[in-house]
Amino acid sequence: MKGNVSIFKRITAVYVYVYVYCFVVILFLGLVSPGAAAQGNEKPLPKPNCLTVEDIFNLEDVSDPQISPDGKQIVYVRQFVDIMTDKRYSNIWIINFDGTGHRRLTSGKFKDSSPRWYADGRQLIYVSNKDGSAQVYKRWMDTGQTVVLSNLLHSPGSLTWSPDGKWIAFTANVPSKPRTIIEMPKPPKGAEWAKPAKVIDRLNFRFNRSGYSYGERYSHLFIMPAEGGTPRQLSGGDFNHSGPLAWTPDSKYIILSANRRKDHEIEFRDTEIYRFSVADGTIKALTNRRGPDSSPAVSPNGKYIAYIGFDDKYQGFQLRQLYVMNLDGSGSRVVMKDFDHSVSRLRWDGKSKGIFFLYDHKGNTKLAYTSLSGKVKTLTGDVRGRGSYSVAANGGFVLTITAPQIPSEIAVGTFANPNVRVLTAVNQDVLGHKQLGEVEEIWYSSSLDGRKIQGWIIKPPQFDPAKKYPLILTIHGGPFANYGNRFDIEKQLIAASGYVVLYTNPRGSTSYGEEFANLIHHAYPGDDFYDLNSGVDAIIEKGYIDTDNLFVTGGSGGGVLTCWMIGRTTRFCAAVTAYPVINWYSWTLNSDIPFIGVKYWFPGMPWDYADQYEKRSLLSVVKNVKTPTMVLCGEEDWRTPISESEQYYRALKLLGVESVFVRVPGEPHGIRVRPSHHISKILHIIEWFNQHKSK
Repeated sequence: MKGNVSIFKRITAVYVYVYVYCFVVILFLGLVSPGAAAQGNEKPLPKPNCLTVEDIFNLEDVSDPQISPDGKQIVYVRQFVDIMTDKRYSNIWIINFDGTGHRRLTSGKFKDSSPRWYADGRQLIYVSNKDGSAQVYKRWMDTGQTVVLSNLLHSPGSLTWSPDGKWIAFTANVPSKPRTIIEMPKPPKGAEWAKPAKVIDRLNFRFNRSGYSYGERYSHLFIMPAEGGTPRQLSGGDFNHSGPLAWTPDSKYIILSANRRKDHEIEFRDTEIYRFSVADGTIKALTNRRGPDSSPAVSPNGKYIAYIGFDDKYQGFQLRQLYVMNLDGSGSRVVMKDFDHSVSRLRWDGKSKGIFFLYDHKGNTKLAYTSLSGKVKTLTGDVRGRGSYSVAANGGFVLTITAPQIPSEIAVGTFANPNVRVLTAVNQDVLGHKQLGEVEEIWYSSSLDGRKIQGWIIKPPQFDPAKKYPLILTIHGGPFANYGNRFDIEKQLIAASGYVVLYTNPRGSTSYGEEFANLIHHAYPGDDFYDLNSGVDAIIEKGYIDTDNLFVTGGSGGGVLTCWMIGRTTRFCAAVTAYPVINWYSWTLNSDIPFIGVKYWFPGMPWDYADQYEKRSLLSVVKNVKTPTMVLCGEEDWRTPISESEQYYRALKLLGVESVFVRVPGEPHGIRVRPSHHISKILHIIEWFNQHKSK
């Protein structure tokens, strides 16, 4: 445990060293001296070199680390931003397990991703759009020779080698046959008629980030020769097939998850584990129960399949449990019956005796291992994971980590000695001379029932507890999600503007067990108001908050709760609600996930339970709003469509509430696709609050 904690002390010291050094020099030169203060001539501390929104163009991100089969090398994806094109790109880097040999494998303004080792460690495949469209590439590690293997019309996903090295499996979209009802007359030669009408017969005809193209295709399983050649489609039908893909050790079968029900658009979560024959595409269902079965992983000895799932009770939140079954689908059982956390990202150990996995606990992601008997060992202690890792047969592992002042880094450990060692410092060049806001963890009691609620505070650089600071409460979305003790560029930039930032995990948040999350089952928004409001009260008690300058903001589910807060209290000077849901009735009929509301968040269809939909909608409390409010949404948001934001803005205007509506062109849910739009979002939030601070 001590080793894990010290990692963050060491790496944080690297980032803040320059700032501390400069401050010591200033003291030495007498610019800030006890003598001057005693004479009443105290000079202010130098203005800290804080984060600025332009740093969004400078920060890099690491992801998808893949350790070589022998455990000696690691390849990973490193994302960067180009200020001239206003786009994000990524390249593949390599580093030795001992931290030496850190260098690029690919370069340029391309999107290189999904690096995967072959079993002998001598070859690497990955996806790149360097030649215009996303294709599969192979690299020989000894010579550096690289060739393109594919000529695909659609981007490949879930790239996976066969164990014998002969095949590469992947998923890709296949256009569905357009539906036609009429036969149009032929236009005269040379005529320029309008685009033809599109006939839609699918429930889910558009999706966030994909737009309407989502309703014109299905995802299928393909294999292609490892030396290149024509891909062969193994799956068929109007169904979506998803990764990860798992090969059996004899390379004869591929295991994956899919929903092949006739009513799959209604029972969207009811996926099963399927086995596909590489020889002829024969398919066999290995699971059969109501509920999602996904993420299959085949044991190295070929005897077992580990997977994730649950018996669907149509609750708002349900634990995703770890199961193991025999290779033929028999003998399925839960491995960790009393484990009160959802699991993800399964990896077998080299001897088929246990399984690595990730889980969230009190807002932080941890790497753990379980034996087949269910004995759990957490490997990373207080180290905060970022959702990706890989394991070598010798027990060495690599993962991405984060900390309050560290965006993301690559770290390693071993099963025998899991004390994590950080290998990279990819943002030292940007953050090494910046002063970030200090992050403090807090726990407080909800005024509703005394439940303990976890939260965090970010204090402005050069924080002085004797002064009074404006407070911004930020609320996470989901609602079944969590905040954690990790880096957040938006909150750090708000703190750098002189605000104390409070963010908490109210009831309904994940990583505290199933019971805590389901306190909002069929009751969202609701009592989470008391948890959030109590957090504001708890910070005020610390004595450094200006109670005349309280603000609130949140996006998606956080936008819902922002509107819920200002509909029930007038304590906030201003609010920014980003891409909220205002009317659950209209959201159900406009969102890209209509089934979520009718099956999990409400008892049934909106016309059958109109009173409950109305009770939980923000329009039921909008008449109480007096708080100046900014409404912010991307124009191509299909998760919480912009029509929801439009309804709220218009309601505020009809009520005479000071309000503005910020629409961001081309942006889907979250407003982060284009870096300049992300900057615009943050600046709009800060400026709205600046304009409404009391003097």
